[in-house]
Amino acid sequence: MTSNERVVVIGSGLAGVRLARRLDELGTPVTLIGEEEHPPYNRVLLAEVLAGRYGPEVIALPAPAGPTRARATGIDRAARTVVCADGTVIGYDRLVLATGSHPVLPPLRGLFTAGHELPGGVHAFRTLDDCLGLDRAVRPGVRAVVVGGGLLGVSAARALAVRGARVVLAQRSERLVERRLDPVASRLVRRHLTGLGVEVHTGCRVRDVCCAAGAVRSVELADGYVLDTDLVVLACGVRPRTGLARAAGLEVRGGVVVDDELRTSDPYVHAVGDCVEHAGTVYGLAAPALEQADALAALLAGDTRARYTGTRSLTRLTLTGPGGPLDLAAFGEVEALPGDDVVQLTDATRGTHRKVVVRDERLVGGVLVGELGTVGALARAWEGAEPLPSGDGPPLHLLTHDGGS
Repeated sequence: MTSNERVVVIGSGLAGVRLARRLDELGTPVTLIGEEEHPPYNRVLLAEVLAGRYGPEVIALPAPAGPTRARATGIDRAARTVVCADGTVIGYDRLVLATGSHPVLPPLRGLFTAGHELPGGVHAFRTLDDCLGLDRAVRPGVRAVVVGGGLLGVSAARALAVRGARVVLAQRSERLVERRLDPVASRLVRRHLTGLGVEVHTGCRVRDVCCAAGAVRSVELADGYVLDTDLVVLACGVRPRTGLARAAGLEVRGGVVVDDELRTSDPYVHAVGDCVEHAGTVYGLAAPALEQADALAALLAGDTRARYTGTRSLTRLTLTGPGGPLDLAAFGEVEALPGDDVVQLTDATRGTHRKVVVRDERLVGGVLVGELGTVGALARAWEGAEPLPSGDGPPLHLLTHDGGS
């Protein structure tokens, strides 16, 4: 592209703001469109705002000139324009979709009112408005049910408990954070939440949200057990926001399909962040979104060698509370296949767990809870995908403090 081309970015989340900042630093003019009323913020830290650890201003993201506050409603690819809800039409030479994702709302009876709005006391947990709504509702002794036991649900349950709420966490699968953690690590997370007073139910499904006078009063589980509650937090995962792309005729599968130049099926339209599917993968994580934004900024600024070839992403989470913090990290494949070598060090008394999976002399995954002193060495060995020295010693060595950080 040439330096006088107009770059328009739809979406002011982590990926969109990162891209706009990088382009600004590289001297490429950019227009950032964001639909939220708040200044751009780091969505990853919303649980810390809910817990009272940070104020909303602390998680603000520096944007080059602040986004144009508008909701994009359509893309005219022939005219190369973006149409906004207020009637504004914005022309582009290169368009970037950074539309992110939206929360998955489970098909529960009684969940929506006639106006397709959530009943009073029922909250998604995706935006700063969601967080501030919960912040106003939570108080010591309030009863809260969190639906979903992934990273988001665990973070929400911890934050509510720290604020003094009486929290029940309902998880459909048999363990918490099952997509990221192995059974031992999951049990340690459960123990941490239980220590904060959270009542954890796994292997159960919420069937019904029961309301009266427009506000939630209880939730009913599939086995008929009823939990009285004042608040319900829906933390059932996210789904890429692909409506604009689909309506514009771009290729969409699990997300907006892009190549190594983060280009969609239209060569003048790119996409980054949670809305993207690259090489068959939808990441939905911060690290890949930031890497995609950096790669695309370089490409749009004229670096023809810039490419995005995928991210080997490590997940980290810190849970805090009166009993002290619980740090965890997970990467790659944490469950072994037949023939894999597994090295594991677990201290239930101290609440620590370290495990790596080795396949064909290569580190393919690992999980650490409690002590992360070796996470740097493990991550480097995993990301490099180089054969480990032969024998059982090196993987065990990586799990000790002598392995370095």
